[in-house]
Amino acid sequence: MTTLEVPTDGLFGLANLPYGVYSVSGGQPRVATRYGDYVVDLAVLLDDDTFDSPSINRFMAQGRQRWVDVREQIASLVTGDILAAAVHTLDEVTLHLPIEVADYVDFYASQYHAANLGKLFRPDNPEPLLPNWKHLPVSYHGRSSSIVVSGTGIVRPNGQRKGPMDPVPVFGPSTRLDIEAELGFVVGTESAMAEPIPVEEAENHIFGAVLFNDWSARDIQAWEYVPLGPHLGKSFASTISPWVVPLLALQAARIPTPTQNPEPLPYLRMDEPWGLDIDVAVEWNGQVVSRPPYAAMYWSPAQMLAHLTVNGAPTSVGDLFASGTISGPRKEQRGAFIELTWGGAEPVNVAGERRIFLEDGDEVVLTATAPGADGTRIGFGEARGRILSAT
Repeated sequence: MTTLEVPTDGLFGLANLPYGVYSVSGGQPRVATRYGDYVVDLAVLLDDDTFDSPSINRFMAQGRQRWVDVREQIASLVTGDILAAAVHTLDEVTLHLPIEVADYVDFYASQYHAANLGKLFRPDNPEPLLPNWKHLPVSYHGRSSSIVVSGTGIVRPNGQRKGPMDPVPVFGPSTRLDIEAELGFVVGTESAMAEPIPVEEAENHIFGAVLFNDWSARDIQAWEYVPLGPHLGKSFASTISPWVVPLLALQAARIPTPTQNPEPLPYLRMDEPWGLDIDVAVEWNGQVVSRPPYAAMYWSPAQMLAHLTVNGAPTSVGDLFASGTISGPRKEQRGAFIELTWGGAEPVNVAGERRIFLEDGDEVVLTATAPGADGTRIGFGEARGRILSAT
């Protein structure tokens, strides 16, 4: 037996207890929680083979009351004597994608991000937001198989692009490779076709949140997106953090969304639409270049899920929907480099170099913290990716 000594003010204390998947020395991946800098095997801790699994999907499918009960069990057990076989240190494990991603949708929920891109792409239009933006959470359908765990190398994508001086499209590696700092929300319980999820039921379906980097090839995207929207400029890779922070751990982080005006249609209407007070940091080659505030996001996660299903679209265990780029009102709060550099017109200083978009060898790391129970703060770990040369 062993006892775990964990600082009470750490980002992975009892207020957090996220879920992830680990392996040791090439062994089979299994579900764990993180407590301090320890990885605790849940199949061993709880004597429950639900967690002897390469993803948390099996557990999530058991529903919200089970999520509540297991969280209480874990909190009780990790503070006592634990079987030594359940405990590993972070430096001796490999962390894996924590969920089997069933499907993936990416939203566009930041008014500041949408307005900034509107000003960049439609400078002559006095209204930067498109007419539908404040009436519905705009989104596109992405490619779930291209979602990877933190630490996976990101190969620069090839594709068609056409610059303003190009007489015809050209093919080759993207030259305007970008990031989008986002949160991803994990669907834990499914819904049937033709059965929309009401906003008030969203918490029975949203299991938790991860950091999400929607890598974006802006030159490929600009040429392809009219009239059907993003495709190859987005579908080559998205990075998530290896720990899923339960929505149950984020109760103290709940805050009202910004005022939604005009009032949403009835299926999106909430008496108190809730957002999350989560502080994100974007690190580029070791230097923090932006601190996007999730608190500024216009649309609530509950509204995003309600909109996703209102047409009767079903959801599956392991579905992932992302928030879209998190940006705030100030320059240093912009969550994409296309915004931060204002389309390349205002390069930023990165470790002594003037930079616009990502170069081969660059590494981007997203981190985030949020208020936890009893005045603590909780962490999300990191979503890390290094750019590799195009193949």
